[in-house]
Amino acid sequence: MFGRKKKLDDMVAQLRPDLSRESLGVGPDFPGVAPNPLLSGDARKRNAELRTGVLALGVLVGWREVNSNPRVVLMFDVETAEGVSFRGVADEDLTVTELARLAPGQTLPVRYRPAVMDHYVALARDADPARVRQLSDRIASRKRT
Repeated sequence: MFGRKKKLDDMVAQLRPDLSRESLGVGPDFPGVAPNPLLSGDARKRNAELRTGVLALGVLVGWREVNSNPRVVLMFDVETAEGVSFRGVADEDLTVTELARLAPGQTLPVRYRPAVMDHYVALARDADPARVRQLSDRIASRKRT
């Protein structure tokens, strides 16, 4: 069992070099894209934690389709209320309509886990528009000063 996860990460990187840490623009702390997040206990736990994570804003940089569900890996430049910026990666199942509406440069609300900071984020589909507006204003006011 020792080294099994490392071998799986290496196999995924070989099969899908477009999903490698380097290609996604993240560092070595990124745990990698799970081949099937429904079968990965770590991925299920991470997704549950992200649903209650801290709100931030992400500017969509790009995306990679993982399979035909359509499951996509979204890459964001994330800005937090505290002024922290990082490259965030969201592993999401989108509808065809949502996929067709994606455009680089879009600003979308995301959630992240500040205690972990592993580059994983999730779309904050349930975010209150008023809270998103407040967060956007706070980030914008910090940039003006």
